[in-house]
Amino acid sequence: MKTLVHKDQELIETIIRRCDICFAGVVTPENTPYVIPMNFGYQNGIIYLHSAPTGRVITALENNAHICITFSTDHELAFQHPQVACSYRMKSKSVIAFGQVTFIEDMDQKREALNIIMEQYSDKQFEYSDPAVRNVKIWAIPIDEISCKEFGAPHEKYKKS
Repeated sequence: MKTLVHKDQELIETIIRRCDICFAGVVTPENTPYVIPMNFGYQNGIIYLHSAPTGRVITALENNAHICITFSTDHELAFQHPQVACSYRMKSKSVIAFGQVTFIEDMDQKREALNIIMEQYSDKQFEYSDPAVRNVKIWAIPIDEISCKEFGAPHEKYKKS
């Protein structure tokens, strides 16, 4: 089994859309890494997240807006030989994106971002009350850098036709 690097944007976006959560990594003001699972939306090279208006992650982002977002899907335990522990491997596909968070404050833009997030999970249309929209922090992360890998891909000579 080997690791493949994928550059195809369509494949990268397919992997992102197959995920039900992402992991957001930030650095706290104390210079400590902090990673949290989050629901997300994705559209046109921008990742959208939402959270409470205050908390540890918001404090971290107000201090340092750089963020790393990780997506991972298609997890499957595989092995080359059942008696050799080092031959076990987790197959998966992952995308890692880097960017800087901008918080959206405009009420209409917040609603649009919430719709993008909800489109990841449902094909229903939603309405949002003003108090709900005011009390949610919306993050926009334009992707500055992105990478995609597939772990545990079969070597060419072992691929089935």
